[in-house]
Amino acid sequence: MGTHPIDDLMKTAMESIRDMVDVNTIVGDAVQTADDTVIIPVSRVAFGFAAGGGDYQGQRDRKTDQTENFPFAGGSGAGVTIHPVAFVVVGKNNAIKLLPVEHNTALDRIIDFLPGFLDKVSALVGKKKADTEKEEKEKTEKEKETEKKDKKQQELF
Repeated sequence: MGTHPIDDLMKTAMESIRDMVDVNTIVGDAVQTADDTVIIPVSRVAFGFAAGGGDYQGQRDRKTDQTENFPFAGGSGAGVTIHPVAFVVVGKNNAIKLLPVEHNTALDRIIDFLPGFLDKVSALVGKKKADTEKEEKEKTEKEKETEKKDKKQQELF
C-alpha cells in the first residue's frame, strides 16, 4: 500500500512552516550602531496549521456492477503571526538593558523606575549620614572648646 495523498499534503505544509519559522524569527539578528551599541530584536511567534481531506466513494453503476472512483480531495492551511515584544540593547561597557515595545502596565513602569529611585534614596541616606556625623563632630569640637574656655575662666578666678 502506497502513501496516502494526505501525507504528502501535510509534509509539504510542515516543511513550508519550518522554513518560515526558525530561531532567527524569535531572536532576530543583532544590529550594531555607529557608537558600538548592539540591538537585538525579540519577537513572539505564533502559528497554526490545519489539514484535511477525504476519499470519495464512487457510485455503483447497476448495469455493469463497477464502481467509479473519484480522486482524493483535500486541503491545508497555515497562519503565522510575528509580534515584536522587546529589544535587548547591549551598550558600552557591556551594560545590558531590555526595552519592551509596549509599556502598558503600571508594573513595567515601576520596575523601570525602581533602580533610579534606589540610587537616589541611597545617595540621600549616605548624605544624611555624612551630615549627621559632621554635625556630631562639630558639636563635640565646640563642647571641647567651651570646656577649655570654662577651665581658663575658673583658673583666672
